[in-house]
Amino acid sequence: MKRIYKRGFAVLAIGALMFGPIACKDSFLEVPATGQLNETQIQSAKGIESLLVGVYSVLNGRGNGWHSGASNWMWGSMRGGEANKGTNAGDFNSMNPVERYELNATNSEVHGKWLGDYEGVARANFVLANVTKVTDMSDDDKKRVTGEARFLRGHYYFDLKKNFGNVPYIDETVNTSDKKAISIKNDTDIWPKIEDDFKFAYENLPEKQAQVGRANKWAAGAYYGKALLFQKKYTQALAVFNEVISKGQTSDGKKYALVPRFEDVFKGEMENHSESVFAFQAAAGTGDINNTNQDLAMNYPYNTGPSGPGECCGFFAPSFDLVDSYRTNGGLPYLNNEWRSNAALRLVTDQGIQSSATFQPDQGAVDPRLDLTIGRRYFQFLDWMPHPGFDWIRDQSYAGPYTQKKYSYRKSDKGKYQDGSSWTPGYHAINFMIIRFADVLLMAAECEIEAGSVPKGVEYINMVRTRAANPGSFLKGKLLGFTDGDPKKPILDFNQNAANYDIATYGALTQSEARSALRMERKLELALEGHRFYDLVRWGIDDTELNSYLVYEASKIASHFGGPQAVYGPEDDLLPIPQRQRDLMGPEILAQNPGF
Repeated sequence: MKRIYKRGFAVLAIGALMFGPIACKDSFLEVPATGQLNETQIQSAKGIESLLVGVYSVLNGRGNGWHSGASNWMWGSMRGGEANKGTNAGDFNSMNPVERYELNATNSEVHGKWLGDYEGVARANFVLANVTKVTDMSDDDKKRVTGEARFLRGHYYFDLKKNFGNVPYIDETVNTSDKKAISIKNDTDIWPKIEDDFKFAYENLPEKQAQVGRANKWAAGAYYGKALLFQKKYTQALAVFNEVISKGQTSDGKKYALVPRFEDVFKGEMENHSESVFAFQAAAGTGDINNTNQDLAMNYPYNTGPSGPGECCGFFAPSFDLVDSYRTNGGLPYLNNEWRSNAALRLVTDQGIQSSATFQPDQGAVDPRLDLTIGRRYFQFLDWMPHPGFDWIRDQSYAGPYTQKKYSYRKSDKGKYQDGSSWTPGYHAINFMIIRFADVLLMAAECEIEAGSVPKGVEYINMVRTRAANPGSFLKGKLLGFTDGDPKKPILDFNQNAANYDIATYGALTQSEARSALRMERKLELALEGHRFYDLVRWGIDDTELNSYLVYEASKIASHFGGPQAVYGPEDDLLPIPQRQRDLMGPEILAQNPGF
């Protein structure tokens, strides 16, 4: 059985002032409405397993705003310069200050992110407070349930920590019906608590689970190592990553390994593969769109008609800077953003060209992951059709000419991995991987480099690049011309590569060179997966990198980042504490982050 949960889940509304109301929708669990669960139902094996399902269900973020889920596409990728909002200036204008780093504490997107994570915390705590009282469950199952709940609580607090900094820490021992529960200040570093949750899960969860979507020992190990890495505890993190790499397996018993073809990593039919360490499980056709991958539902090509891959809404448009990052020289990337100052290194784009004008794609060497990550004009878009360019962009002068490809559903997915029951076909059932094995290898590489074992770190980087160099994954479909000269009717030769793909592995590097290579590799391999901003912040290069990016991007789409020029400030490494929460709890309880 692949799926383990639905989104609709009734749970006691605990900590309402802190967490916000917990929504109750149609439930497959046959439990009473919010606030009406009795102890007999809760304190049984069936009841506690159902409550645990509810903790998993919050991962997709719905119920607290479009952008509160685990993908972090807006908070990690858009805020990290990999993409802009897309669509146009008026659509979801609450997002505009996010990409321009002009947020304030009253922004609804910020509050939604806070609520989403704290709802997950509340549900995890409720499981932990009741699992010890269950009488018809074995000790082993109680330990497993406790491990899963603590793993998930660790995830939600990790997300809060990297987005908001210090936040109030509430665990299952706190009586949230007591007024004292809302008097817990955000003046304590919660990293030790996050570590403890992941370490407990790592040491107590089984290697295999009855259902593939559940966290296992090795998913917990990967997350534990990541928490250590974020604190620059490289030696400790490396010891954990080494175990995960050498012994790790998926919860259904597949040894962790890179999927041979990069393209297959994000296919619905391939999900829960050997590279999927921990993923949000999604399902289509269940009668409830809350079970789909809603986090990404609006991030597909715009205005393509009922037979196309989108109709809505054109959000999450890859940046010019990200596209140019894939330029190669002798198979290797430019590690110092040289394209920003050297126009000869930039990819030819169709910025400003109307759909009625012809366009010749770039002929220079590029990393093959470019066209498996980003949709470009006249390049085949999955199994749909050649990307038509302007017709798939809602406002090109605002969003630029590119669309994202990762986690996009295919024509062959319709009716199977795509849910057509709602207002947009963008609801699909392709799992989102919160951690995948390529990420683990690159985190281990970083630890090796920082701990002084540079050759081993480069070896891990080269493992990821070798997979990317598999010619079986290169996009096919070289542009030969146009039928009757009509730019809307490109002729593609699918016996030839779509572009000049050139990728090579690294030789011997110094520590400084290896560090730069690692940082670029994370950008290229994990692009649009929600990691970039948090990487830049923990490396301490967010200010320099993002201000340079903003100037470059403004030179391409001035209406978006210029007039006045968007600027990244030192306060922008964290989100503001939501003002609504400070009003509820008191400013003396919830201190505001600097600069807001």
